[in-house]
Amino acid sequence: MVMNPFSNSSRARERFLEAILQSAIEYAIISVDLDHRVTTWNEGARRILGWDETEIIGQTVSAIFTPADRETGVPQREMAATLAEGHTDDERWHVRKDGSLFWASGQMMALRSDEGELEGFLKILRDRTEQREHEQRQRVLMHELSHRIKNTLAVVQAIIKQSFRSAVGKEDAEQSISARINAYAHAHDILLQKNWLSATMDTIVEATAANLGLELGRFKVSGPTVDLNPQAALALSLVLHELVTNAAKYGALSNDTGLVELEWSLRQEAGDDRLDLRWQERGGPVVEAPKRRGFGSRLVNSSLSAFGHVSVDYAPAGLILSLDASLQSLQIDRSEARSTAHEPFGG
Repeated sequence: MVMNPFSNSSRARERFLEAILQSAIEYAIISVDLDHRVTTWNEGARRILGWDETEIIGQTVSAIFTPADRETGVPQREMAATLAEGHTDDERWHVRKDGSLFWASGQMMALRSDEGELEGFLKILRDRTEQREHEQRQRVLMHELSHRIKNTLAVVQAIIKQSFRSAVGKEDAEQSISARINAYAHAHDILLQKNWLSATMDTIVEATAANLGLELGRFKVSGPTVDLNPQAALALSLVLHELVTNAAKYGALSNDTGLVELEWSLRQEAGDDRLDLRWQERGGPVVEAPKRRGFGSRLVNSSLSAFGHVSVDYAPAGLILSLDASLQSLQIDRSEARSTAHEPFGG
């Protein structure tokens, strides 16, 4: 037979309610009298806020509010609103015994006697710090995703527009667009493997070589490990694609004997860590400076000049491209500092 816990005595009823109160360990349940002093403090309140029952009973409930909220009278306003509305819901920062803050979601209700006389207030709150931080991270991620999508679409749009503008025919334009977007996509894949935080210089170079089927004997690479931010990694990927493509069509990789050397090194200058990068072609046809700059040339110059000084030497023995860049500009993520909504590679 099931016993009614309220049937024996008021004492049994009190024990039953006390058991419920103390078992709600995920919730801080606090009652206060008309002088705003704590009269009830459950186990959940101890776990969330840190004070033992013996420490807090008799103290004003304002102890759990932030100094700023106490100064502006938030506890008193919350109680006044409770009297006016019957209850109030709130989300705000609260203070633990050790002084640390946590984000709480809670409710306050008026406590009245059987005759309807106001006896105090009941406050129930729950620690929602983790949920709030998760929601904030989600908002940041959505903002960052939106930003990166816009940048990616701007780059793709520029690739399509400029490839058509500089192509000699529809087939040539289609091939150029496909190859450039494929190079851009491969760089994205590398960044995704690192949670879009960074990629190393040698990883981008190796991916470009593999993507374009370069023979290792004709593409010599050397340099220390250098981390690149997402913008620098994507820019370098497109630049290398253009340089290799140009070398295969007109430069050192257009015959059976030429080769390309790609070297980079680090140095300090006036307390600034700097990267020196050098692309040099040897053994190809005699080089002549182009009469006009095509899309590839504009892409290379505009992409790299965002990070440092670029120089291009159309030496007869082979093209030489150099970059002198601050290491900081290549490594600090600048996605929030500037937008590339404008056309990235010029008109």
